Amino acid sequence: MSFEFVGKFLPYFNDGLIITLMISACVVLIGTLLGTLIALAKLSKIHVLRWLANIYIEIFRGTPMLVQIMIGFQLLGKIPLPEFQLGILTEDLSRLVPGIIVLSMNSGAYVAEIVRGGINAVPKGQTEAAYSLGIRPTATMFKVILPQAIRNILPALGNEFVTIIKDSSLLATIGVMELYNGAQTTSSTTYQSLSPWLLVAVYYFVVTFITSRLINLLEKKLGKGYTK
Repeated sequence: MSFEFVGKFLPYFNDGLIITLMISACVVLIGTLLGTLIALAKLSKIHVLRWLANIYIEIFRGTPMLVQIMIGFQLLGKIPLPEFQLGILTEDLSRLVPGIIVLSMNSGAYVAEIVRGGINAVPKGQTEAAYSLGIRPTATMFKVILPQAIRNILPALGNEFVTIIKDSSLLATIGVMELYNGAQTTSSTTYQSLSPWLLVAVYYFVVTFITSRLINLLEKKLGKGYTK
């Protein structure tokens, strides 16, 4: 086992990490918004919306993410999109964009259940109190219920965000140049079967550890002065 390759191939890891963080940030944003909408649809009094939300959640939670990525790439990967250069990496948007879309849709299904559980955990008296003050249902949900639900769901959302960072490595199967792909390229070029994977594991661990700690700090900050 040797780490002599680090000096030459470190840019593959560093630039790959930037791509991984970009992917994760996009998926977190889109997945959270999508999941919140799906959760609201599942809690809706409109039967069709509940039905569609349930089907969506069951499909994306009931099939492997890798299969979803391959299907998404076959459906969307033929759309011609430009490439862009990031350091040593040349990123093909016709591969990156389908990957982000699929990861976001998958994340949305899990976030939807997290948000739904958080909303249901808010005492019904909060809704009744808001209605008695003349606050409309939509305003009640977004100004009264959801802010309280965030406190309940933040730990689970944090776990989902960490999972997204790790699951972004699956996009290497469709040729997305990210952190995992950096280790793959290094391993195949240097014929080092272990060292590149140990290094990339360190990268993933450091990022997920920092992310977890930041989420814990945010959770404590939101919890200050709050009693159920």
